[in-house]
Amino acid sequence: MRRYLATAAVLASLAIAAPASAVLPVGAKAPDFTTRGAVAGKVVNVNLARQLKKGPVVLYFFPAAFTAGCNAEARAFAENIPAFQAAGATVIGMSADSVEDLTKFSAAECAGKFPVASAGPRVVAGYDVALGRQIKGRDATRRTSYVIDRTGRIAYVHDDLSADRHVALTLEAVKRLSRS
Repeated sequence: MRRYLATAAVLASLAIAAPASAVLPVGAKAPDFTTRGAVAGKVVNVNLARQLKKGPVVLYFFPAAFTAGCNAEARAFAENIPAFQAAGATVIGMSADSVEDLTKFSAAECAGKFPVASAGPRVVAGYDVALGRQIKGRDATRRTSYVIDRTGRIAYVHDDLSADRHVALTLEAVKRLSRS
């Protein structure tokens, strides 16, 4: 019972920090998915349920590989992977880019530190991250991060086009979750 109350308190405190525009609210069940992506230039399969068995997951959506903001954000996540790992979390980058583009991006901008995966229409709709415009001739995703707890519930949402504080705020949410 104490564990349940502690978890509820953490979720409530994280909910206060979550933007109101997020369609998947704190406490909602995160849609499971399996898709292809890349780590360090190698193609891999990415399955949310499998990653959640290891601990919380930071699922961060970005508009397009090899654009200024997304490159900076990927590098910031890569630099902070040790801190995310210390808090027990796995980071997965997601965009509507092709697996071919993400393979190059994973090696160049993500420094091989975490997987980036291709978000198909079902994943984009399930997480409500459609940007509503195209970049490089294809639909793009909004810059949104979800921190998903081990039970598959949304624990924190960051929904902001600015890449500046995205990583820091998401890392703080993971740290709060790990303290519960």
